[in-house]
Amino acid sequence: MTVDIRVIRAGQMYRYYLRETVVGDGRRPARTPLREAQEQAGVPVGRWMGRGLAVLGLTPGQEVTESQLRNLFGERGRHPYADRIEADRLANGDSPKKAFKAGTLGRRVTVTGVDFVFRPQPTIYLLWALGDEETRRVIEAAHERAIERVLEWIEDEVAVIRYGKDGIYRVRPPGGLVAARFRHYEARSGMPLLHDHLLLSVKGQRLDGKWGSIHTLALHENTVAASALYNEIVASEVCEALGLATEPRTVTPGRRPVMEIAGVPHELIRWTSRRSDQIAACLAELEHEYVTAVDDDGELKFLPVVSERARAKLNQMAARKTRPPKQTARPLAQLRAWWKASAILTSGVAVDVINSLLEYARAAAAAIRDRVAAVVDVALAAVDVAATVFVMNDGGRFHRRHLLAEARRHLALVLRGRRRDPGLDDRIVAAAISTHCLDVSEPKTTLGLLSDYRLYTARWALADLPARRRPPAPVPDPDRQPPADPGEPAAPRPPGQDVGEWEIPRLPLSYDRAVLAGAVVREKLRATATAVRGRAYDVVAHQQAAMPEQLLAPPAADPEHDDQDPEAGRREAIDMTALRALRESRTDVEALDLTADRLRHLQDAFTKAADDSRARADRYAEQDDADAVHPVRQDDQQAHRPQEPGPHRGREAGH
Repeated sequence: MTVDIRVIRAGQMYRYYLRETVVGDGRRPARTPLREAQEQAGVPVGRWMGRGLAVLGLTPGQEVTESQLRNLFGERGRHPYADRIEADRLANGDSPKKAFKAGTLGRRVTVTGVDFVFRPQPTIYLLWALGDEETRRVIEAAHERAIERVLEWIEDEVAVIRYGKDGIYRVRPPGGLVAARFRHYEARSGMPLLHDHLLLSVKGQRLDGKWGSIHTLALHENTVAASALYNEIVASEVCEALGLATEPRTVTPGRRPVMEIAGVPHELIRWTSRRSDQIAACLAELEHEYVTAVDDDGELKFLPVVSERARAKLNQMAARKTRPPKQTARPLAQLRAWWKASAILTSGVAVDVINSLLEYARAAAAAIRDRVAAVVDVALAAVDVAATVFVMNDGGRFHRRHLLAEARRHLALVLRGRRRDPGLDDRIVAAAISTHCLDVSEPKTTLGLLSDYRLYTARWALADLPARRRPPAPVPDPDRQPPADPGEPAAPRPPGQDVGEWEIPRLPLSYDRAVLAGAVVREKLRATATAVRGRAYDVVAHQQAAMPEQLLAPPAADPEHDDQDPEAGRREAIDMTALRALRESRTDVEALDLTADRLRHLQDAFTKAADDSRARADRYAEQDDADAVHPVRQDDQQAHRPQEPGPHRGREAGH
């Protein structure tokens, strides 16, 4: 993800932010005024954001002062001008207790805010760091607009104020929220990393004028959707302003590809990834300790393979262990000169490419826009989104926010940096819920009745979808190498290798299963010609952008015999001109390519049928038909029952 979240508490944590974060992650000298410290560090001053500023006497873009930060975040949620209010009340003859209370915003709280960290994809901040001044200003403006849009979405659809006994009442803050934004330029390693810290206050005003606290759990739950929205907006803003395009690139095999600016060499990303190399080396050591750890009886403590969840936790541990101390912040002009010289000397990229990085990216964008059209089909997008979210969530149950985050990622993949129509992500989510999802909510609390917490699962019969195989019971043997695939016996240790020197086996990542599941449903949709032949499928660009070539329809038969029925036993394919032209046009989707060998390997690795999911789907399908909440025609149900396993998704690291 490119958006991280962290809770801000009054006390020591707030003092950390006031000492380091507000001055560019440097070390603020003692007894140095905030404005002077920011000038010495070469970072801009903080700016206020949000629709809730007016009621507090603040304006958007106004400079953030130290006293305002201390009152709102350090004094357990007081008014930014609490000192002035208290002094005025004392001058009017109020008691000290009453004057102090006049400067508070409702009840005093310990958690005073959350810290959202926004940073664009590496290729975007590489263009920002190595480009000219105009490119830098364009990217910073796009970065700021994307943050504003995400904050507006949080104000309108995410933030809620809880009140009443056990917080049973939940309302949106009608006046909006208040946030302070601080700009940073570099990472801990000294490499370029454009990012902003958005300190969002938890204080919000209800319709009755009383002040309440924003429910921080809702903010945490929607961080992935916020990250997907930010990525989509900042990429489209930069691409439209500079004439660029995005392409999918695989960072970790088996995980979701990330959308990067086309034409920016991958070697430049490697040049900035010193921390990633350190984390990877430490992670390998932790994985070895994980698979070889034994208890007091000599039995293995954990599985002989590293699951995706265990690897994520080990990755967090590796990031903490290798975290370097913060450096002294430096002015941006000095940093940009140093970055360019370092890239020329150490990145391995030609000097003319670095000096003309924007021109190379524009040339790559022109080639992509000639080959990939920006056409989004809501029906097929709903298929991809529902199938991916179902597979990626354990147990096949998910909420609307999971569908929304996946819909935004899908749009970023298909549109290649172009702007989309407002509300298109919500339309895809609505189509996925109404057509491909079952409401399996069993609310036992008031929270379970809310639309944001309704629980869904897939509507299809799921016996043929790839299922996760359970690994065998661990058998400790220091002289045998752990199996490369669950279900295989342990292999003899290679000669000359000690324990831990072989590659640590891992369970196949769930994104591979999601790719297969999405293709299963799409293939069934295409095979049922009666369901789709009536529509002039405008989804060619969608298929071209999101589907590997191996899964496209085979070449059409002889035109003279085009009206004949397909041969028995042969998989039926759509015989439309659009899909024929699609096979002839090459795309830049190498990141999603799945070879036939890999498909066979994945299908062999996930052979066990999902019996529990099928039973649950049948049970709720019967209930759904009885309640008539989501009416579905019989032919539609038949059109969405998969036949064969086939391919979509993953998760990225944080700041």
